[in-house]
Amino acid sequence: MAPAAIVFDWDNTLADGWLAIQAGLNAAFRHFALPEWSMEQVLANTRKSMRESFPALFGERWEEARELFMAAVRAEHLAVLRPLPGTAAMLGVAATVAPLGVVSNKQGPLLRAEVAHLGWGGFFRQTLGAGDAVRDKPDPTAIFTVLEACGVRPSPEAWYVGDTALDMQAARNAGLTAVLLGDAAHDGGVGACNPDMHFADAKTLAEYLGSAEIR
Repeated sequence: MAPAAIVFDWDNTLADGWLAIQAGLNAAFRHFALPEWSMEQVLANTRKSMRESFPALFGERWEEARELFMAAVRAEHLAVLRPLPGTAAMLGVAATVAPLGVVSNKQGPLLRAEVAHLGWGGFFRQTLGAGDAVRDKPDPTAIFTVLEACGVRPSPEAWYVGDTALDMQAARNAGLTAVLLGDAAHDGGVGACNPDMHFADAKTLAEYLGSAEIR
């Protein structure tokens, strides 16, 4: 069956903005004389929102670290942002099948600036990031809000599509079908994420969504 709605994660699901995230983290680490992270460490350890993850990294001064991170990210995130291969075409197909939305743990204003920069705003009924709801992923609150904007009730007929085990947890917390996009090599692989459905890349997902069998 065609999904009733599709809600996507953002980073490493639809777009690659990791260079800016790495720059922001390392700006904060340098300020506090902490070891900087390689890109492999960034990919392996960046899952939760800042209000969830920064207190563990920076203790009581996490809000100061947040401001340093945000300043560094704002300075370059649009310049280094890249769509993942095949994503624009896939979204074009997906939008003919179901209403679409985005729920990310990237800060909401940064997320919406990136969506607009890529010219993808027309694809999505709503885009919500960290701080836009009372709690962040894997809490389902933001997903419920986006589904409401899509005119769809939470159920397994709707999908949440992401690239990590945390995304699969968020999908299940919301009562949605958990769809993994990519190989999840940065998060223990496909088996460790335990998705309900798996697509190797955007092209494969587009082919499925465009198939006559589900329409």
